[in-house]
Amino acid sequence: MSVDRGRYGCLLADGALSVAMRARELGRRAIAVGDEVEVVGDTTGGPDALARIVRITPRRSVLRRSADDADPVERVLVANAEQLVVVCATVDPAPQPRLIDRCLVAAYDAEITPILCITKVDLAVPDQLVEGYSRLDLPMVRSSKPDRARAVAELKARLIGHVTVLVGSSGVGKSTLVNALVPDATQRIGEVSARTGKGQHTTTAAIALPLPDGGWVIDTPGIRSFGLAHVDRDRLVHCFPDLVPGTAACPTDCDHLDPEVCELDAWVAAGNASAARLDSLRRLLVNRDES
Repeated sequence: MSVDRGRYGCLLADGALSVAMRARELGRRAIAVGDEVEVVGDTTGGPDALARIVRITPRRSVLRRSADDADPVERVLVANAEQLVVVCATVDPAPQPRLIDRCLVAAYDAEITPILCITKVDLAVPDQLVEGYSRLDLPMVRSSKPDRARAVAELKARLIGHVTVLVGSSGVGKSTLVNALVPDATQRIGEVSARTGKGQHTTTAAIALPLPDGGWVIDTPGIRSFGLAHVDRDRLVHCFPDLVPGTAACPTDCDHLDPEVCELDAWVAAGNASAARLDSLRRLLVNRDES
């Protein structure tokens, strides 16, 4: 449920909370929130109890990121997630489509389902943002302060029974959504924090919270960037499903950067994808070539 300075908050099969450390035989393998593990030792969950994680079961999915596109060190953000909710606001902060695109690439690369949640739609109309992703099979939930209950209900219906990670920049309203989805989130966070020795939780690390009707929400710290060094160049193109069909007409050696050769410009001109999405792909490809 949580990771903090070598201490892992674990939910046991009987519903008890326990704190564990990594067993030596695991070596340097990273343990992430969402991992299913086997523990031994003192699992009573008492104030001084400390178990050991001796095995990580095979992961069904891994959501990764790197510090930037040139950083060879990939970081496991969450394990075993089935969905990724990218939360953005219409204003304060303004939407960042390229950051959204990066999160979507990470989701498609991990083969988990992305969902876009747009907040503060009562303060600014999100039509341009919505239009940019309208050609993707991307569920969108719009939230506003006056209509938040409806938006939370719509989002909750998509999350029940699934493991879902929420990501977004600071200030977009992600924590507000988490508190609405998990009414006793503050209490649960406090319980986990007390056992792992954390101070007051301000979403400085990922933490998993059970949904009242089944499933899990994994809250993550506010992000400023989402490095994709772990996604190879060829895979990048396939993480833009609205552009992939347009590559069929490209030369076999097309690097998708030269408008004189690449057929993606014609694909966009025909209304099959937005110019902004093509620009975003090319920026990622250039960054990969330079790194």
